[in-house]
Amino acid sequence: MIDENAFLDSIFKAIDEHKLTLPTLPEVALRVRDAVESEDSTAQQIAKIVATDAALSARLLQVANSPLYRGRNPIDNLQMAVARLGTRLVRSLVVSLIMQQIFQATCDILDKRFRQLWEESVQIAAISRVLAQNLKHLDREQAMLAGLIHNIGALPVLTMAEHSPELISDQEELDRVIEALSPRIGKRILEDWDFPESLIKVPAHFQDLGYDGGTQADYVDVVLVARLQTALGNDHSLTNEDWGLIPAFAKVGLEPEINVVDIEGVEEEVKEVEVMFLS
Repeated sequence: MIDENAFLDSIFKAIDEHKLTLPTLPEVALRVRDAVESEDSTAQQIAKIVATDAALSARLLQVANSPLYRGRNPIDNLQMAVARLGTRLVRSLVVSLIMQQIFQATCDILDKRFRQLWEESVQIAAISRVLAQNLKHLDREQAMLAGLIHNIGALPVLTMAEHSPELISDQEELDRVIEALSPRIGKRILEDWDFPESLIKVPAHFQDLGYDGGTQADYVDVVLVARLQTALGNDHSLTNEDWGLIPAFAKVGLEPEINVVDIEGVEEEVKEVEVMFLS
């Protein structure tokens, strides 16, 4: 059995010695974020920044014309896309779309695990977005991003596992180590990315069923409930918990016994988000 603390120490040591690189946000995402935070930036200026990344440009246009965001007329240029979506939505979408690039395996043996991790994150992100729509103080696109990054701390663990035959050959042990270490590593990654505290808390607490951050729901609550929702119908240990005792449900406004996907219109919206990131 792997010593979790020793393994965590080895990860942080490798990071400090530049032997293991934490996931980083591409420059285009940082520039878009800075531009949106500047009150002087225009849709044209932000579109020019996005245009420096051809793949991102194509994806943003695709999203702008998707069922989730499209208007009456199709959009065929970035400036129109930014104008329609709004700069703050574009900021969230740019970071969200870039997440797919970050969830890439570094070796063939781990490719399946990375894809599984990404698919689970997308499913949770889709449900998080739906849940946040009824919470006026939260932003649904930020909730979607919170779902995508909630388990980002697993990535360095998987990368280090590549050099640990003991972990690679024992999937249950690897799952246990990821569950134990992902929160602390994920928190550090988002701190390095200079994310807001409202999102930094997500990887740090998404496993804490007793989490209670205040009277109003926050992004941790939304992701926590979304994660539990994905366990419904599966032989998952989370289904053995008493969901009635979990504070997040009441704050999100969902009865523990209700499957959110069964609510009219929700399944289609969840599928549209999944198509956006998995197609």
